[in-house]
Amino acid sequence: MTAGLDLFAPGALPLLLLFGARVSGLVLIAPLFSARPIPGMIRTGVVILMTVLMVPVLQRRGSLAAEATVPAVISEALIGFTIGLGAALIVGAAETAGELLSIQVGLQGSAIVDPMSQQQTTALGQFLQLMALTLLLTMNAHVVMLEALRSSVELIPVGNLGHLRDGMWRIVTLGSTLFTLGLRFAAPIIAVILLLNVALAVLSRAAPQLNILSLAFPIQILGGLAALIAIIPILGSWFLGWETTYSDLLGRVLPAMAGGR
Repeated sequence: MTAGLDLFAPGALPLLLLFGARVSGLVLIAPLFSARPIPGMIRTGVVILMTVLMVPVLQRRGSLAAEATVPAVISEALIGFTIGLGAALIVGAAETAGELLSIQVGLQGSAIVDPMSQQQTTALGQFLQLMALTLLLTMNAHVVMLEALRSSVELIPVGNLGHLRDGMWRIVTLGSTLFTLGLRFAAPIIAVILLLNVALAVLSRAAPQLNILSLAFPIQILGGLAALIAIIPILGSWFLGWETTYSDLLGRVLPAMAGGR
């Protein structure tokens, strides 16, 4: 490591290329940056701009001994991918909660095209996804991810291959977090729907002459939507501390890539 790295030195170009690969991994999956409506040229410009703006970080922690080999580029891209994945999992968990709620409430047929991913999703899934994305941006999620990118340079110097096998295994295990958080978000509303179904079952026993099937769907939809409206402030309060969950997700992967446990 050298302090006050000269970026015009012979080994500076491979160092910048490797760091650009790390930034590219972040832009590839990070919320908003990875949105399909954003043209590829703009995303490429964002990668170049972020790489240039973070040159002072490289000047403190960069090494002219770094070589831009294929394994090194893959390793750097994987590190950036992990940093963006932490935030993407939180947004994806909100969308997963919306998908679960659509099934429970009875709105699974309300499929629309998500403007961010250009894929088909339910109305509740898209609503919760956009809500989560808006809350994260309001709380400077992009700044937090850039700070994590800076910290990653100190933890895993650019050009250090690290332990890819351990890191990739930890990334795979993060998939459970997507469903765990999604279920936690949707659990209160699912409980309300369950209570409504139990109440309707009791009512059908008490008044057999009622056509419960014709009442069940409207009551279930109205009850689910009312519970969702009531739970939105609680979901919003959870996002106030989203950085703790984000740091925990990164703490499972990046230290393993650096050779820690």
